Amino acid sequence: MKVVEVSDKQSQKQFLNVVNVIYSDDKNYVRPLDSMIEEVFDANRNTYFNHGVATRFILIRNEEVIGRVAAFVNHKKSKGFDQPTGGLGFFECINDKEAAFVLFNAAKEWLKKNQMEAMDGPINFGENDNFWGCLVEGFSQPGFGMQYNPPYYKAFFEEYGFSTYFEQITNHLDLTVPFPERFWKIAGWVVKKEGFSFRHFRIKETDKFINDFEAIYNDAWRFHENFTPIDKKVLKATMMKTKAFMMEDLIWYAYHDGKPIGFIVLFPDVNQILKHFNGKMNLWNKLRFMWMKHRKYMTRARVVILGVVPKFQRSGIESGLFWHLQGVVDKNPHLKELELSWVGDFNPKMRILQESMGATFGKKHITYRYLFNKKNNGQTKATAIPLDTKYNAHKEK
Repeated sequence: MKVVEVSDKQSQKQFLNVVNVIYSDDKNYVRPLDSMIEEVFDANRNTYFNHGVATRFILIRNEEVIGRVAAFVNHKKSKGFDQPTGGLGFFECINDKEAAFVLFNAAKEWLKKNQMEAMDGPINFGENDNFWGCLVEGFSQPGFGMQYNPPYYKAFFEEYGFSTYFEQITNHLDLTVPFPERFWKIAGWVVKKEGFSFRHFRIKETDKFINDFEAIYNDAWRFHENFTPIDKKVLKATMMKTKAFMMEDLIWYAYHDGKPIGFIVLFPDVNQILKHFNGKMNLWNKLRFMWMKHRKYMTRARVVILGVVPKFQRSGIESGLFWHLQGVVDKNPHLKELELSWVGDFNPKMRILQESMGATFGKKHITYRYLFNKKNNGQTKATAIPLDTKYNAHKEK
């Protein structure tokens, strides 16, 4: 077996196309657009290269590509742990443990050369809403951006020596079934309460809503482990990339006395269309995309992110956001299901909220961590977000 670093168009193509070997008989697999993968490794398009480095490898045996892996360092995050920690991602491999270990070793050695002492994987060289975690339960068709892999990957990671850093749960919400009555009572009370208002996203006001998103995110997420503020350039680029399939009224903001305090972002599940394209968005597939979109092929949506600033947590704001979404669903009866993805085991509040809505289990992913020196007693489990961040925010004043 030979490990080759991706360095030219041929190896780039081989890196992308190895999935055709691994998923040839898997009807649930949806190949991500090649352009999405390539953007991650393009220093001109991925702003993470402004504060990080990345590489990728393919594994060849008997002139056939049988696996791939990427390794990267985000300098903004890497030194915020007990030990400098890099990332491993975009791992794919045939069902051969020896081959998998060769790929893991390649990533580890590259990260060591970049002064890392541990690696998390499988993760993304970007935000955690895409390509994050190893799927271990719920092998159904993935939502757009959600990681999918064969069941045997779990054994590869764990037998190599990775340990669970955190678990990610994705729940599903059947939109044909009414929410629990208690949930709607809270929502109805919140939306009528003086001082509160709700607005949905509008493309023509993108800059305003991005500024509001930044204010909410940087307040609501600051109690998350190793928090770094959101990059508005990344956020705006994401919004522009989803313009072709987004629905403005599936993205809602909450305000109190005119100040942004919460948001929920949903996108129609474009994977229901992309599964027909084998990773290619050529002119013909662009035309097919528009036709399928018009024909309502996207019958579910994915909740990508939901957040409320600490001061207004436990105030029913989340219920108020869903209240307004219900009106959108009523006007779009082709939407049958919401995928609530994903919530880490470090975020108990969000899990409680989803249970209160009547959501049911859909998938489970694991983000693993591997310490290069097992004797250094480094951190191997993510820190839970305090249940009462509202109290912690008050203590800071």
